[in-house]
Amino acid sequence: MKVLGRKTSGNVQKVLFLLEELGVDYIREDYGRQFGNTGDAAYLSLNPNGKVPTFIDGDLVIWESNTILRYVAAKTGSALYPTDLAARTQVERWMDWLLASLNDSYVTIFKAAKGGDTVPEGAAKTMVDCLKIMDGHLAKNAYLAGDAFTIADICLAPIVHRCINFPVALPELPALKGWHKRLSERPAFGKVVAA
Repeated sequence: MKVLGRKTSGNVQKVLFLLEELGVDYIREDYGRQFGNTGDAAYLSLNPNGKVPTFIDGDLVIWESNTILRYVAAKTGSALYPTDLAARTQVERWMDWLLASLNDSYVTIFKAAKGGDTVPEGAAKTMVDCLKIMDGHLAKNAYLAGDAFTIADICLAPIVHRCINFPVALPELPALKGWHKRLSERPAFGKVVAA
């Protein structure tokens, strides 16, 4: 298995976090922003979006980090992606929620903070509202899909890790911060996300 993408990308970190959790052998190659190689014809033939990550397993090429998570977890038969359909919906809704609800404000704030710009007020409010939703859910559940750690947690971990460290005033969020602490104690998180 091969991952094409820079180790500083939140979306690449999702994939690496899962691979490390599973103890799967993989190779990662530097692609992305500072390497200037995602716009060349060879990369675009693998991933027409010109973004990272791109995942290669033999002749199979996959892009979109959440799809990669589902594939790897299913291929390895990992309990991190339940086979029970009702349990699986608990996992997938949080993965989809990241893209549908949190991601736009996250990207906006990430770009502003990286560029030294003022964080747009609307994006900050949306992000905080999303984090409150997570906090409310985690007040009743140890992990996003219930009592068990799953790829939903892996999917959101690198993004939420950045969100809680952005230059944005946050409410207390005790349950979310407890979840983050539990995840930060995992060796794979420390190796991939916190590094």
